Amino acid sequence: MSQVESPIKIKIDTQYLEQQSDVADSKYLFSYTITIINLGDKNVTLKDRHWIITDANGKESEVKGPGVVGETPTITPNTAYQYSSGTVMETPVGFMRGFYGMEDDKGERFLATIPTFRLAVPGILQ
Repeated sequence: MSQVESPIKIKIDTQYLEQQSDVADSKYLFSYTITIINLGDKNVTLKDRHWIITDANGKESEVKGPGVVGETPTITPNTAYQYSSGTVMETPVGFMRGFYGMEDDKGERFLATIPTFRLAVPGILQ
């Protein structure tokens, strides 16, 4: 991976999916919508992702793979790509973090850090 500075800004919105969760079975479903904004002057392609998901018990799970939601989008300068996905946790609170492996139109690879964000059942944290 090269030391190319990331021109990527990432915004995250989360939602607890109460209707799809089963508290009695310790299954808490969350959705998240990610907006990836290309602030640079070159096209960039999202090649892969690496997530680390940590629940309130400290249990970590990792998700790695090509693209996101079956796509490897190319994001042109000053535009954004948005997608939604989800995760299941055994606790009502947890965190996700990670990075996207990106490649610019000259073939230079770099990482775009996904900032840590919280997943929480509404009202559980004050």
